[in-house]
Amino acid sequence: MSAPPTIAVLGLGEAGSAIAGDLAAAGARVLGFDPVQPPPDGVEPAADAPAAVAAADIVVSVNTAAVALDVAETVTPALPPGCLYADLNTAPPALKRAVASAVGVVFADVALMEPVPDWGVRTPALASGDGAERFAAAFERFGMPVTSVGPEPGAAAARKLARSVFMKGQAAAIGEALEAAGRLGCEDWLYRNIETTMAAADARLVRRLVEGSRQHAGRRVDEMAAAVAMLEELGVEPRIAAASEAWLRSLAGSEARR
Repeated sequence: MSAPPTIAVLGLGEAGSAIAGDLAAAGARVLGFDPVQPPPDGVEPAADAPAAVAAADIVVSVNTAAVALDVAETVTPALPPGCLYADLNTAPPALKRAVASAVGVVFADVALMEPVPDWGVRTPALASGDGAERFAAAFERFGMPVTSVGPEPGAAAARKLARSVFMKGQAAAIGEALEAAGRLGCEDWLYRNIETTMAAADARLVRRLVEGSRQHAGRRVDEMAAAVAMLEELGVEPRIAAASEAWLRSLAGSEARR
């Protein structure tokens, strides 16, 4: 087996530190830089971001969308020819494309699909861009399952964000429902009911939700309008309930026009 690559990790917050620490523990030479956080054990501190990337085979950016492009532009002059730049930030596809254009080296758009603090470098990931296969080959040796989803920067980010609409939307819906149930004095009951529903969920539930909403949109509009009215009476802002009512109205209108 070839020697492990030298990896620069830019951003040593919760996710970056977990990944950097695991890489170092697995035998990779890891250089890390963060303007606030010190590197974890086994990670060599760098004076600044350009110094961290100067000798790297792979550069991993684990910051935020707000600074992803700034970080890339800062280190671009110091990137070694032939290195791989992997952007692991959760960002819109257009920003991923901008980062790829800025760095001018082989690029991987990487979408981490589970909470990194729980999984570390073994976090399942999607990757796209001209460096997707190279990233997968390098990180699978450290235990990260990587699925390549094509050569276009932003393709991995797009899939993650589409899933985020469901995952974060589901969390928001549960939170709003429980807040209403708390005002009604039945929060424990509803919590258990949601747990039971989710524990029993399978592919049939997904189909029932999607197909049933289309088939019964007209009736369900009235149900969600009633829910919105109740939440307003309880003093709970019906963000999700109102959005659900609007979505069902659009479905009902589409069906009526057919």
